[in-house]
Amino acid sequence: MRATLRAFAGALAVTSASFAAPAFADGEVNIYSYRQPFLIEPLLNAFTAETGIKTNVVFASKGLGERIAAEGENSPADILLTVDIGRLDGAKQLGITQPVTSDVVNGNIPAQYRDPEGHWIGLTNRARVIYASKDRVDQDSITYEELGDPKWKGRLCTRSGQHVYTIGLIASMVAHHGAEETEEWLAGVRDNLARKPAGNDRAQVKAIYAGECDISLGNTYYMGKMQTNDKEPEQKEWADSVRILFPNAEDRGSHVNLAGVVLTKHAPHKDNAVKLIEFLSSPEAQKIYADTNFEYPVTPGVEVSERVKSWGELTPDTLPLDEIAKNRKTASELVDKVGFDDGPAS
Repeated sequence: MRATLRAFAGALAVTSASFAAPAFADGEVNIYSYRQPFLIEPLLNAFTAETGIKTNVVFASKGLGERIAAEGENSPADILLTVDIGRLDGAKQLGITQPVTSDVVNGNIPAQYRDPEGHWIGLTNRARVIYASKDRVDQDSITYEELGDPKWKGRLCTRSGQHVYTIGLIASMVAHHGAEETEEWLAGVRDNLARKPAGNDRAQVKAIYAGECDISLGNTYYMGKMQTNDKEPEQKEWADSVRILFPNAEDRGSHVNLAGVVLTKHAPHKDNAVKLIEFLSSPEAQKIYADTNFEYPVTPGVEVSERVKSWGELTPDTLPLDEIAKNRKTASELVDKVGFDDGPAS
């Protein structure tokens, strides 16, 4: 145990950010997190106040799954907090997870947002939507399929096709339409690009503001981040130049992805870790989690924030997230096959 605690103390020393609850806590739980500390601190403070269990956090932007794998049985990590079904399923494929057995979690989180074998648990949703110029786009509805229509030629911006957010969307198209039809669609989307894919989701909205394109793909929560960015007020102007269109709202619903959690294979504080996962699935925590990062709770009955509600109503695609995970490899291969990141064909 002392070796484990020393290992965790060392991990804290080399990460970019960390925090812990007061030392009077009854027991502890060690968290590796891709989610920035300020996003999860309110949750962890509430958990400690309710249970007396101290939380220790290691934050990093990449490599945590591989780190847990390298640490093996000596890993101090009890849980891994991450985003995107690819990263959640990737942790399972690395062999660093164990199933969560909990009636509380199963009762709070719908099956479509849980691994069928219990190796990952979804906590909040984000939708992959269309940001549309208020000045240059009149229509109020759109479909993902429509993004391949030549009417959008030279009018679409997006980030790399190999980014996990894009792969998730393409994988959902494979699940719905098959690889052959998705390849044809993806080639059409490529040829509608205004430029080669580059930058993050906010950069696409900036490009719309600058008149470089008229629509872009992006996650919903970036609207909230831009609208409330006091440190970079120009982002508020970007956000004000666009509105959100929820694709396929009138049929299967919009593609959604997850922020979620896994229980590590060698969790040294497994009971406390399960208690934390159960807490994170509760309506109280779902509300805090979703409001802090402008996301959608996955626990039924928990209201979205007023800001998120102001963007319009989300009808989520009911496709189980494990189906998307199964098609990620095919999606990645199709991105390379059509040369998506090379930009429009000449």
